[in-house]
Amino acid sequence: MEFSELIRTGQAQAELLRGSEAPPLRGTLCVTGHHLLLSPGAQATPDLWLLLLRSVDSIEKRVEGDSGTITLRCKDLRVLQLEIEGVEATLDIARSIEALSSLESVITSFPFFYRPKSLRLGDAWHFHPPESYYKRVARETNAWRLSEANEDFSLCPSYPRAVIVPRAVNNDALARSARFRQGGRFPVLSYYHAPSGTALLRSSQPLTGPQKRRCAEDEELLRAVLAGARPGAQGFIVDTRSTQAAKQARMTGGGTESKAAYPGWKRLHRPLERGRPLQESFVRLVEACGDLEQSMDRWLSRLEGCRWLSHVKETLSTACLAAHSMEREGACILVHGAEGTDSTLLVTSLAQIILDPLSRTMAGFQELIEREWIQAGHPFQLRCAHSAFSHARPKHEAPTFLLFLDCVWQLGRQFPLSLEFGEGMLLALFDHAYASPFGTFLCNSEKERCLCEVRTRTHSLWSGLNQPKEQRKLRNPLYVPNPSAIWPSVEPQSLRLWQGLFLRWTRPPEPSEVAWEKVWQIVTDQEKAEGSQPTVSASEPQP
Repeated sequence: MEFSELIRTGQAQAELLRGSEAPPLRGTLCVTGHHLLLSPGAQATPDLWLLLLRSVDSIEKRVEGDSGTITLRCKDLRVLQLEIEGVEATLDIARSIEALSSLESVITSFPFFYRPKSLRLGDAWHFHPPESYYKRVARETNAWRLSEANEDFSLCPSYPRAVIVPRAVNNDALARSARFRQGGRFPVLSYYHAPSGTALLRSSQPLTGPQKRRCAEDEELLRAVLAGARPGAQGFIVDTRSTQAAKQARMTGGGTESKAAYPGWKRLHRPLERGRPLQESFVRLVEACGDLEQSMDRWLSRLEGCRWLSHVKETLSTACLAAHSMEREGACILVHGAEGTDSTLLVTSLAQIILDPLSRTMAGFQELIEREWIQAGHPFQLRCAHSAFSHARPKHEAPTFLLFLDCVWQLGRQFPLSLEFGEGMLLALFDHAYASPFGTFLCNSEKERCLCEVRTRTHSLWSGLNQPKEQRKLRNPLYVPNPSAIWPSVEPQSLRLWQGLFLRWTRPPEPSEVAWEKVWQIVTDQEKAEGSQPTVSASEPQP
């Protein structure tokens, strides 16, 4: 298929309305295989307006007289309006955008064509292999090993080629454990907490079924986890489903770990919303944030009714439970729900940010996302197919990764000096997860990325974000390394709506944003002043 077959009209005269804070832009609108471009006239600003078509979440068209209007609602929550001359041109451009923005083929998406001059293919893809985290673990304990039993993705298609498992468990036992877990997601190490000698693991649900089946190798694996921890360590299995949901899963072949089969492990149910209810919560919140005419009572009612902040609270509470059990009680933790690719990753990744100072650095946070979300098999292609504006009935979409970013933002707001990255980093990750010129968030698993040759044919997002010119927008100028755990308050009074995301296109910049830029200027000026001062030798008298 050629892109040209889907482009009914290549260009038209149009005016772009970008909201109350930006002036209208008039010029020639062009449609390409991946972008909308608007080129202003010769007398206007020389800036070229560009929109990645994959950013379009929904499109509405309206014609009146001899012109038409196209409203584009974008995955980054922008709402754009195009006033186009000519009814036929309006309809043709609308149909072109609808067709090009909904292409499902991965290898025809823009990352496979994006070739910036400042980057080279292959850069930064090697930054965060599983081996690098294993080296950190191996320096602290000999109880774990790096297994390549999944080298050909035959054990688990959603796991990476290499995973960290107990040293006492051989690959044959891993294979049998994989057959006993949904999707083959047998328990693997997420994080080793050296101060307490405990481990955080993730998996999917066991396939016990109505007959309460057992798997000796799976039981052996979890016994080996406790044996490799500190003497007398106990374990908690944090199930992110309700007790009732877990019982219902048993009737369809799933289930939970029984006390008799897994001595030393205690099961805790901490239900976290996922799937369609979470997507609907996101949609209702965005609708409420976009209504600028509502009363205060109406706004507060809609904010409570969407339950988004309740999801934030429940997620942070569960992550704190896991982190507290490791840090204060010396317990090992296994987290799973049903599939182990959504709420499970929320809990394991947030628990690491709470406990691990390295995860709060810029490089460590990037590694965490790569290891706990991308390589761990979060299905980005399915979950981020649509944002909050799509008219299509949700199938697999869910803002699980956005919920993670919101929880991290809450941590950064409560501990403003402890994260090396700022809000700009979180906003960039949200934007790129839904539509990006980079290949990092493409596909649903490492297996799919290998089949599509993503690592050799696209650029890594990390190579783009780590460019010096980007760092000022992403880093926290007030960052001070904090070696301690950070324990957030999850009381309702402590949680806030993330205005920088949900209201960023509907309100002018806040004074706090202006102040943030001023802080950066002060820090930059201070660094320049310190760099220009001559060094004083130790023998010289100092005032």
